[in-house]
Amino acid sequence: MSARRGLPWLGILLLIVILAGAGAAWYFLWLPGPLAFEGGPKVALADYKGTSPTGVPPSLAQADLVTRGKYLTQAADCAACHTAEGGVPYAGGRPFRLPFGTLYSPNITPDKDTGIGNWSDADFLRAVHRGIAPDGTRLYPAFPYASYTMLTDDDVLAIHAYLATLPPVHQPNIADDLQFPYNQRWLMIFWGAFYNSGTRFEPAANQSAEWNRGAYLVEALEHCGECHTPRNLLQAMNTRQKFAGGAAEGWSAYNITMDTQSGIGAWSPEALAQYLSVGFAPGHGTASGPMAQAVQLSLSQLTPDDIKAIVTYMRNIPPIPTAGLPVPAPAASTDPATGPQGNPLGKQVFEEACASCHGWSGQGTIGPGALFTGNRAVNDPSGVNVAMMILHGTGAPDGGGAFMPSFAAAYSDDEIAAVANYVTARFGAASQLSSQDIAKLRSQ
Repeated sequence: MSARRGLPWLGILLLIVILAGAGAAWYFLWLPGPLAFEGGPKVALADYKGTSPTGVPPSLAQADLVTRGKYLTQAADCAACHTAEGGVPYAGGRPFRLPFGTLYSPNITPDKDTGIGNWSDADFLRAVHRGIAPDGTRLYPAFPYASYTMLTDDDVLAIHAYLATLPPVHQPNIADDLQFPYNQRWLMIFWGAFYNSGTRFEPAANQSAEWNRGAYLVEALEHCGECHTPRNLLQAMNTRQKFAGGAAEGWSAYNITMDTQSGIGAWSPEALAQYLSVGFAPGHGTASGPMAQAVQLSLSQLTPDDIKAIVTYMRNIPPIPTAGLPVPAPAASTDPATGPQGNPLGKQVFEEACASCHGWSGQGTIGPGALFTGNRAVNDPSGVNVAMMILHGTGAPDGGGAFMPSFAAAYSDDEIAAVANYVTARFGAASQLSSQDIAKLRSQ
């Protein structure tokens, strides 16, 4: 009898475990939409009473389809991913090294054999909105279709029209090299079911036209969250930590919420606009790595009104603090004898290769782009972005912006670790990089 009485309780316990597991799974799989933080009602684009936030800015409203498509293609930053280093723009072949293998971007020139020259408008829409190629192949979300799905059909087709005018480049695509099970593309069916809304942009009814324009640019075209939002275990953007910081090709993509310590809450609207437009803002440092490329190829091509709309939207993102990122340090002393002790190798390399441009105070000697003071990278105790800049440099000599050459060939892993640690300790938050860390970063 006592055993029988225990059975109902065992069933109840099992039910509780099942429900708890289902709840945890649902929490993991369900993520808030990109505008959920705003809290107000969203409306279909056709029902929105203000100026449409989609398409091109008013100055291009009367332009031909291809001109509009070029602007939207630049805003979507297509060239950055679909151009290999030293390669032909849009011809693909750029590697994306991930913890589970390497992806290569495809050729999107209108070549009929190796590009998208045979794609119909319907094919292109399905790829951009749903991540499905014309032959049914599922695309990996490294192609940000979870963000691009918010683009209107008209905007996607304008992009397609522009790409069709590019010179066709016959360049076969490189096969991806991914570990099992990540090499099973059919699994993207389930990924898309959970993490691709498949819906077009819906404006916030209670917000201004400028705010909604900024939302469309940030969330859909520029897809900022793809780098600046952390990922969950299934590589979906964890929108519960929206814009709280992520990673891009080995670089840290820092917090861009309105948190005043670790985000951009202390930035003025003017500083943010300048940073987006030219890749530099006094007291906040210089864009580097993938962000520098985003500025060069995309953000700098936007009209001032669109930049202003982005700033308006970004300044409404709720603050989320990032642990371990301190308030940026003030300028250092001009005296070479001061600063971190116990790292003679780092100081030696800094004196040889860095001091002539950056100065011992970090205020820069060759222009504002060399300023360390206020730069988030040197105030990041991980030191990752400082090391990546030393290894890979940033900008181009004739690019019109900040330029720093690569020192990867000039210095050993020990030397680069030492100088990166010296820079962060002297000008910001001390890092503890090892030569093994540098060897790993070299491959990014």
